[in-house]
Amino acid sequence: MWWPDAVEDLVAVQQRLAVENMEFWRPPDPVTFGACWVCFERGLTGRGAPGDRAWAVAISMRHRELLATAVLAGAAEGAYQPGLMALREGPLLEGSVRALGSTPDLVLVNATGRDHPRRAGLALHLGAVLDLPTVGVTHRPLIAEGRLPGATRGATSPLAIDGDVVAAWLRSRAGVRPVVVHPGWRTDVETAVELVGRSLECARTPEPLRRARRLARLARAGLVPAKRGG
Repeated sequence: MWWPDAVEDLVAVQQRLAVENMEFWRPPDPVTFGACWVCFERGLTGRGAPGDRAWAVAISMRHRELLATAVLAGAAEGAYQPGLMALREGPLLEGSVRALGSTPDLVLVNATGRDHPRRAGLALHLGAVLDLPTVGVTHRPLIAEGRLPGATRGATSPLAIDGDVVAAWLRSRAGVRPVVVHPGWRTDVETAVELVGRSLECARTPEPLRRARRLARLARAGLVPAKRGG
């Protein structure tokens, strides 16, 4: 699997991924969580453009222990387009995960999976490229619909497209808006929700993803050194 650099080629890859047969994965205990995040230069308006400066971070954790980090500086491959985020972020995220030096059991990413016009969002695509199980976590669904879950921490409810459940709401903290959990490569909805639940601490965002986001923002601010990447 690869990252196309043209819209029509990416659409073809997504259509292939949508029907790909994969063996679903069951997590070990304990799990080594990976997470990756990319930040772009502040002050950009609209959808951005190819060449925008970017900082991509990956981390790995087991329980609450930080095992490894990778911080890369690079450039966006394209502008942001809904449903085509892989053009802009895919190679950056892949590069950061590969730079970790050790392989996590799975990778959390701020992207959708089956909640996508062609049922193949960046969370699915990234896992296929890395050949690693992936789970996406976002603040809102892309096109899937479903009622919000109950108010208690850990409450869930399904999100569906045309009757097919493709993701789930998860109340990660009582009293705050839930996050959306997206199964990606080799994960189903139940496993994805279980894993995100296991990675939660005190924040709304899963702890590995929260740490990756914070480190990417620090790198963008020049407070953390970054290696030149993709």
